[in-house]
Amino acid sequence: MSSNPVRVRLARFAEAEQLPAIERSATQAFLALPELAWVATDDTLPVEAHRHFIEIGGSWVAELEGRLVGFLCAEAYQSDLHLWEVAVERTAQGQGVGRGLIAAAEGHARRVGLRRLTLTTFRDVPWNQGLYEHLGFRVLERHQLDPRLSYVLDLEARQGLPLERRCAMARRLTGTPPLSAGLSLPSADA
Repeated sequence: MSSNPVRVRLARFAEAEQLPAIERSATQAFLALPELAWVATDDTLPVEAHRHFIEIGGSWVAELEGRLVGFLCAEAYQSDLHLWEVAVERTAQGQGVGRGLIAAAEGHARRVGLRRLTLTTFRDVPWNQGLYEHLGFRVLERHQLDPRLSYVLDLEARQGLPLERRCAMARRLTGTPPLSAGLSLPSADA
């Protein structure tokens, strides 16, 4: 076990109201980027959305030292599990919490026979595209996008995110080793 064991598990309904505060804390990192500092004060995922993800079994939380410090919300679409939101409290970033959350979602996706993880993120933010590439995700260029991912990027642009700074990414699950290999994290079902 690591010195700061992270426990990842499915979220509970009673925890939905705590999750926006985690996202708000996570977005404070954007204050270091003047052109994107507005993200730190933008809306978070509403509690009702968190309840939806919990209801469909697509919400995981991470605990560190007995308190919630991160969450991941995802939803299956055909053969993909789309990661809608991954957030780690600012003070817990850099401790493997995000990686543990993604590994839990990946484990679920593999168990139910899905073929890849997808997400959208900022291209030029160090803790976004670069981090996901380190975890095996690859950028999908516009001509590689399926209609769903094109729609998600267009929706984000309509909501104010700068399309030229956004990208869709995917990680194949078939023929690749699981992210959980080498992690000292308990099972998501623990």
